[in-house]
Amino acid sequence: MTDADPDSGVERAESASPLSEVVVDGAVVRGVDVGSETRCAHWDGASDVVAIKFACCETYYPCYRCHDAAAGGDADAAGHETERWPADRFDEPAVLCGACGTELTVQTYVDADDACPNCAAAFNPGCAAHYDRYFAVD
Repeated sequence: MTDADPDSGVERAESASPLSEVVVDGAVVRGVDVGSETRCAHWDGASDVVAIKFACCETYYPCYRCHDAAAGGDADAAGHETERWPADRFDEPAVLCGACGTELTVQTYVDADDACPNCAAAFNPGCAAHYDRYFAVD
């Protein structure tokens, strides 16, 4: 791991940590070294409190690298290619606030101005640069 400031929201180097899962207000979040607010081994800044549901498996992961790690992991893990959340489903819950457990639609998340509309927890503004990895926005 790199020695990046954990509150910076800067991506960390790959971790040797095992796959794990946590339950946030009833929603299961899988990934690499997932914490109670959905931070992971790759992103662990103060505002990294979002998990994304992947359309391919209907499972929440903190980031695409966690999904990819699961896909290359054990047989009970993802075991498939990543599929982005389709545009025709943007009105369905697909984003989880790790701070309060609120499930947001993609449209609500994108329009939320980098904070949870329910609890006001800050979301990492840098995540917008990766929307195309998670959501069919092209």
